[in-house]
Amino acid sequence: MPKPVQRNAVLALLLLAAIWSYNWIVMKQVLRWSGPFEFSAWRYALGTLVLFAALRLRGVSLRPPPLLPVLLVGLSQTMVFQALVQWALVDGGAGKTALLAYTMPFWAVPVAWLVLRERPTGLQLASIAVALVGLLLVLEPWRGLGVPGSAALAIGGGACWAIGMVLSKRLFQRGETGLLSLTAWQMLVGSIGLVVVAACVDERGIEWNASFVAALAYNAVLASGLAWLLLGEAPSLAEAAGIALVALALLAVGVRGRRDPDIAKPSSR
Repeated sequence: MPKPVQRNAVLALLLLAAIWSYNWIVMKQVLRWSGPFEFSAWRYALGTLVLFAALRLRGVSLRPPPLLPVLLVGLSQTMVFQALVQWALVDGGAGKTALLAYTMPFWAVPVAWLVLRERPTGLQLASIAVALVGLLLVLEPWRGLGVPGSAALAIGGGACWAIGMVLSKRLFQRGETGLLSLTAWQMLVGSIGLVVVAACVDERGIEWNASFVAALAYNAVLASGLAWLLLGEAPSLAEAAGIALVALALLAVGVRGRRDPDIAKPSSR
């Protein structure tokens, strides 16, 4: 790989990590103005529009990948994962919820063994053992489980993410789809599922204000939309300008959060 391309890939990966990392704070703060499921539905519905617009602009075929795998990936990796982790944030802290959700790679090892027949190596098994010890240290069961429901939801979300990731890998191995196409279609499936969940669950209505809209834009455009594009290639000048505008909107949310201490407080619900 040429050095400029390699450098751009590293920078894109770092930007992606920053976007997704900070988004856990945004996802926690947004619960001040919305219920978890309705926000998730809005987030992924708008993110799906961004991705399909990208498919169209880049001339990628809108033909869907194989239906059953797309349904399974969309339900596990988008619908259930997002519903569980956003629900976990209602009572759990952003940092702890993110850490527990990002145990995904360790759940992916046994899932890949079952689905792809990829036998784990000794190093992988040792890593899982270390991860389980770390998980116990994070949960600190000897001090009481605190909010065990939140932790279980976050871990369950990580496991569902792992299932979706392994199923996606199987599709890629068969050469039946591309990254951007699969991402867009599975997000469409997951978004429909989240809309159904939001319609069936009784939760508080959205308090539409500038802070909520900025948080929604950050999630829909960056965390759920353009962040995926960064995995494939660098954004265009117009896309970069859009990223900058949304980042400025997000900054307004952060400034308000520092001025209003109530925004930074964990939810008591």
